[in-house]
Amino acid sequence: MQRKLIKGGHVISMDPRIGTGGLDVLVKGTRIEEIGAGLSADDAEIVDASDCIVIPGLVNAHMHTWQTALRGLASNWTLPQYFRSVHAGLATLFTPDDIYIGTLVGALNQLNSGTTTLGDWCHNNPTPAHTDRAVDGLLESGIRSVFFHGSPKPDPRPGQKHFSEIPHARSEVERLLSERLGSRGELVTLGMAILGPHYSTYEVSVHDFKLARELELVASMHCAGLDPKTPDGWERLAQAGLLDSRTNVVHGNNLTDAQLQMMLGCGVTFSLAPETEMQQGHGHPITGRLRDAGCGPSLGADLESCVAGDMFTVARVALASQRALDNAASKASQGSLPPTSTLSCDDALAWITLRGAEALGLAEEIGSLTPGKQADIVLVRADAMNMRPLHDPVAALIMQANTSNIETVLVAGEYRKRAGELNYEALVSRLQELEASGARIGSGLNQLLASQWSTPNTPLSF
Repeated sequence: MQRKLIKGGHVISMDPRIGTGGLDVLVKGTRIEEIGAGLSADDAEIVDASDCIVIPGLVNAHMHTWQTALRGLASNWTLPQYFRSVHAGLATLFTPDDIYIGTLVGALNQLNSGTTTLGDWCHNNPTPAHTDRAVDGLLESGIRSVFFHGSPKPDPRPGQKHFSEIPHARSEVERLLSERLGSRGELVTLGMAILGPHYSTYEVSVHDFKLARELELVASMHCAGLDPKTPDGWERLAQAGLLDSRTNVVHGNNLTDAQLQMMLGCGVTFSLAPETEMQQGHGHPITGRLRDAGCGPSLGADLESCVAGDMFTVARVALASQRALDNAASKASQGSLPPTSTLSCDDALAWITLRGAEALGLAEEIGSLTPGKQADIVLVRADAMNMRPLHDPVAALIMQANTSNIETVLVAGEYRKRAGELNYEALVSRLQELEASGARIGSGLNQLLASQWSTPNTPLSF
């Protein structure tokens, strides 16, 4: 079995037993075999990590990758217009091949940016063909992913139920488990993107939670934005014993401190999307509230239709937004700024590595450079102009690094980016397909915006 020996870099392992510094990383097949100083292996390919920071692959815990062809279209929209214009509008124009190309290129962009694991929240899948093409895109990209199977949210036609009243499709989840995503050891595995009590009736929530529990899948759901469909749903679900570590809440801005404490006590994980939350009107990210409750969040890029998709930017925004809140609170209560920053760059790096792995149910496999874990490894060039001089490697990653600094990306020991170049031969033609898809879908925007559902005074049914 081919081995790789990554030598000469500054390792940030995210494992306190391993630590940081001038360490070598030995990879055997898909897994990390050994980490230490001065390692040698006669049969190994030497990967020169000189002038590089070596880190675990980043984890994007929440992104609607199918929206890649909509980049920039929603950048000036608040949440109500986004719901009307995307879910009730543009989403209905997607063919299965549109879902495929958006998911594929979106996943390739994650790899290019140093993300090796993606929580792909696919909720524009009105037919099995749409679902299958999304999975095709993930598999072709080579990224590690949890494919969160969701459900579309168009306006109901006469005689149809509102989406909040429709249980998750058992038949589709079972089909995916039996046909394509049944093995827990593969790169792409299955999760459920359910409505939860914020966006469904209590009866639907119970059905969906029980289905996820029966099938032993992570259940992820949005909790923010508009008023909840079931305001007391979280308490009732906890009393029914349906909340645990396989429950992942996205955003959570509307939750009270008491609800957060109760949910964390049940093992619930949280995935925040700070930039879209602040831009679209969800409210301030709950980064600090989770910290005060003894928990760190995972982070997601959420919507490339609104914001950039690289996780260094996501972490930087999350850190800056909470520092701003803490600074303002200190000035208001104490009359002065805190003596030092209330959250560190080390915290932010954990949000996009360890905490992301926990949210996706993959903490035993990824999130740190630890012998026995998957060889999902990223080399970040530290000798580039934007990174020099290098005083603090972690601070440099969070505050200075960008996609141009990503030198090498390994997923399960396989090169996905090497010498600064993405390892995907058909990229030019795939980008052309993405542009054609975006142009066709985007051309319907003006007509959709002029229709009744997009006018500012139209009541929302979400």
